[in-house]
Amino acid sequence: MLYPSSARAWPFLARFIDREARFAQAAAARGGLALAGYEFLRFGVKQAWACFYGGLMLALLLGTYLFYPRDLPLARYDFLTLAALTLQVLLVRLRLETREEALVIALFHLVGTGMEIFKTAMGSWVYPEPSLLRIGGVPLFTGFMYAAVGSYIARAWRLFDFCFTRHPPLWATLPFALAAYGNFFLHHYWFDLRWLLFAVAALLFGRSWIHFRIWHEHRRMPMLLGFALVALFIWFAENIGTFAGAWIYPSQRDGWAMVSPAKFGSWFLLMLLSYVLVTLVRRPVSFPLPYDDRAQLQTG
Repeated sequence: MLYPSSARAWPFLARFIDREARFAQAAAARGGLALAGYEFLRFGVKQAWACFYGGLMLALLLGTYLFYPRDLPLARYDFLTLAALTLQVLLVRLRLETREEALVIALFHLVGTGMEIFKTAMGSWVYPEPSLLRIGGVPLFTGFMYAAVGSYIARAWRLFDFCFTRHPPLWATLPFALAAYGNFFLHHYWFDLRWLLFAVAALLFGRSWIHFRIWHEHRRMPMLLGFALVALFIWFAENIGTFAGAWIYPSQRDGWAMVSPAKFGSWFLLMLLSYVLVTLVRRPVSFPLPYDDRAQLQTG
């Protein structure tokens, strides 16, 4: 069964639907490697579009690190804050971002900024450059970096038409997300409960599968594997951010060094927290999805 293209949700992409369909038909006619190559290319393009907001934020961090004049009256961090805010407004006005994604980004900005204020006060990391647009030791652009994670999940959900098998209910995942968020604060005063949280995550999502559609057919993978892969790429992005001097860890004060692999566990929990927050806006649906429901999922 052929389903409506999720690209129709974005006017910028909708204009390319017919051209892409002709390219796909040509690949299908050749079969074999041509068809596999087309689906691989389609997967990469969808992932790139899902990462659009996060990619722009990384480009801003690297671009200002390499080229921003240090003698300007406007501090680099303040420029990043104004640029991120301007980017957010433009994405909504140009309809390159849906209202749902804008809501997710606003939610993540609040959650991320709150954690940043606490973590910098505890010395977990620092923002070494001066700025005016900040709360305590936290420049305001940092909230947009957390928002990029939520934006990716929301965009990927729409682009890949996510459906689920044995997805845990919200009454179970929401307390888990709150506990994961609380542990980022609590472990400074008490025990670090991350291993207990890992075990609970395995109980909640260990039997769950995510189904994602690259082209006509849905593929699937274990949800925990999906969370781990995204957390790994966030860790890669964090290395880029620290290399660009956006923030530094205590281990990097004498010069840049790769972020500790132990941070992967923190990003895994943050990934789970991020996913649950997105489900407050976009509720999971079971696989397989009827045609009418799928069309509503893609256009709603």
